[in-house]
Amino acid sequence: MDNGRSLKLFGLVGGVAILNTIVLSPGILGVEIGGESVLETASGITLLAVSFLVLLYGSYALLFKAPAAAPVKKIVTREDFIAALNHYRNAKGLKKDISLALDQLERIEKKKLTLSEVLSQRFDQTEISYKKFASVIHEVEKLFYLNIRGILNQLSVFDVSGYASFASQQKSAKFSDKLVKEKNDLYNEYLSYVTGYLGANEEILLKLDKLLLEISLLNSADYRDVEEMPCMKEIDLLIKQTKLYKH
Repeated sequence: MDNGRSLKLFGLVGGVAILNTIVLSPGILGVEIGGESVLETASGITLLAVSFLVLLYGSYALLFKAPAAAPVKKIVTREDFIAALNHYRNAKGLKKDISLALDQLERIEKKKLTLSEVLSQRFDQTEISYKKFASVIHEVEKLFYLNIRGILNQLSVFDVSGYASFASQQKSAKFSDKLVKEKNDLYNEYLSYVTGYLGANEEILLKLDKLLLEISLLNSADYRDVEEMPCMKEIDLLIKQTKLYKH
């Protein structure tokens, strides 16, 4: 459970406890269980019962109920992307894809940090070579997150739970072969987009690994040598090609 949910659960428990303490404390509101007044006793028991139900439902909602997916256009930070993907983590037929996407997010962060450390060791931050590397890494990271956004766009418009329900009813409902085929084709088309974006990000991660290797083997700090590095050319081409289409 994340920190936000933990705080909300703590606040819920604390709020209910304070309310019960105030209402049931002798001499404050006059409500006492087991006192002389049957009405007071009934009111106190009712309050405890309602408090228990509120705690039960609130705990379930905070601990087990999946939060609503955030609009894709409002997803900005790395944490936003992780939270958005986690919303679909248990979706039927997508568990492995979502798990891979989350793993890719972790790996690119580690590679970015490693590249930053290696560049800082090899170059001064004021050097042209350093700036060229940093610029390319930044651009390819933007491309990576653009692919993740593409995945989320597909997931946000495709009714995964609806398809899963349809799939489970195929045999009992005896749908026509044509309808079943069209439904399956549509589902597979959505999945092909998701796997396509995941494959593109694996390619990016591979190119960053190659770039790291080439930086470690670079014999000079001349920016002209940097521009001629095979992997730099590959990444530059990838970035330029991406600008020709939109997600």
